[in-house]
Amino acid sequence: MIDILFMVFSAVAIGGAIGVVAGRSPIASLLFMIATLASVAGIYVLFEAHFLAAIQVMVYAGAIMVLFLFVIMLLNLGHDYQRDVRSGLWAILAFAVTGLMAGVLSRGLFGAQDLSFYDRFGAAEAIDQAIREQGAVGVIAEPLFTDYVVAFELTGLLLLVAIVAAVVLAKPRSAEA
Repeated sequence: MIDILFMVFSAVAIGGAIGVVAGRSPIASLLFMIATLASVAGIYVLFEAHFLAAIQVMVYAGAIMVLFLFVIMLLNLGHDYQRDVRSGLWAILAFAVTGLMAGVLSRGLFGAQDLSFYDRFGAAEAIDQAIREQGAVGVIAEPLFTDYVVAFELTGLLLLVAIVAAVVLAKPRSAEA
């Protein structure tokens, strides 16, 4: 059952990512991105990384998406009222994706029961061992604040720049300038 849910969440994440890129409306792209981030959080739950799933939902699907929505509203990009379905090509693509998902689900339900190709290198045992030794938060925090501290700080700086840019864009322009 976990393998089937993994395939469903993966298909939703891939479909949402395609929707982010292919959507004509920025608001629709934002909603597709929220669906993608929520399905990634579902995958984290399946892998028993509940802390990562909670952080994914609170930080990315919550705070960052609200920041993106503010930028879209401030730049007045949400006034594209054209339909997203432009031709029969989208209908064909929708049927193809639906057929692919049905095939994957039927294979998971009725086909090969041994879907252990997700863990070819024995990573699950190493992760379980690390979680038993350090705890779930320790497994994430230790490399984050030792090996990847520069990337972590740069990410914080990037978020600060995004917030300052949103404030500058929201500030009314004076007549003197």
